[in-house]
Amino acid sequence: MSDKVIENNQVSVSGEIVSGFTFSHEVFGEGFYMVDILVRRLSDSADLIPVMISERLIDISRDYVGEYIRIGGQFRSYNRHEEKKNRLVLSVFAREVEFLDEEVENAKTNQIFLDGYICKPPVYRKTPLGREIADLLIAVNRPYGKSDYIPCICWGRNARFASGFEVGGHAQIWGRIQSREYVKKLSETESERRIAYEVSVSKLEYEY
Repeated sequence: MSDKVIENNQVSVSGEIVSGFTFSHEVFGEGFYMVDILVRRLSDSADLIPVMISERLIDISRDYVGEYIRIGGQFRSYNRHEEKKNRLVLSVFAREVEFLDEEVENAKTNQIFLDGYICKPPVYRKTPLGREIADLLIAVNRPYGKSDYIPCICWGRNARFASGFEVGGHAQIWGRIQSREYVKKLSETESERRIAYEVSVSKLEYEY
C-alpha cells in the first residue's frame, strides 16, 4: 500500500475514552472493535467521536474508560443497510494509538486533512441570523478501488467559496471532526435521537 494514498486522509484526535469496546467485524482473523472518545472543543462543548480499532493495537478485554488517548488514522465511511435504505456510517479508523497521562488542552486535539473530489453539488444556505453555510460531500480514494464519502460543512467566506465548486472538482480540506445530535422521525408517532458526524472546515483549496 503506497504512502501516497494514506496521505489523502489524515486524522489526529485526542480525548477521553467514554465507552467499552463493541465488536464490529473481522478481517483475515483480525478483530475490529468500536469505542467512543470524547474530544473537548475550545468552547465548553465536546464531540463524541467513534473510533474503529484493531485488537492488535489495544487490549480490548481491559476497561479503559476515563483514560486519555491519542488516535492517529483516517476518517472512513461505509454504507449500512437499514429499513430499505442505506445509511452512511462514519468512524475514525485507528492506525496509531498512544495513551496520555492527562487531558490535552489545546487546539491540536482534533485535526483532519482530506484530499478528495466533490461528489454532489454543494448545498449553500443562510441561517435565520444570516450566517452562511455550505454542505459538501467529498469522496476520498482508498487503496483497492474503494472510497470514503465524507460530509463537510463550511461557514462564512469558506461557504461562499465552496458554493461554486463543481461535481468532480478536486478539493483539499483542513478542519476538525464534529458530532451533532438530531432527531430522526421514524413514523408519525416514533422518533429517535441520532448523532451525525461531519468535518467542520477551517481552510480549503480547490482545483477546477
